[in-house]
Amino acid sequence: MANHKSALKRIRSNETKRLKNRYQHTTTRNAIKNLRDLSVKKDAEEQLTNVISMVDKLAKNNIIHKKKAANIKSKLTKHVTSLK
Repeated sequence: MANHKSALKRIRSNETKRLKNRYQHTTTRNAIKNLRDLSVKKDAEEQLTNVISMVDKLAKNNIIHKKKAANIKSKLTKHVTSLK
């Protein structure tokens, strides 16, 4: 158990940040799954910009690695362009 007041505060703030990061990550993953399920190109293109923005935010906050973000964006863009 922590012995200092600052350590107790750090534990509380870390838990808050962990929950926020987890929420953002799961929300983004669900958005990616929904985008992959779309079959209409126009709808997919509209949603692609939102998903790319979400992925960029995750990478900026070091929730995911920047190269993983680049791979996700590349695969999603490739998927959307292949739709008819």
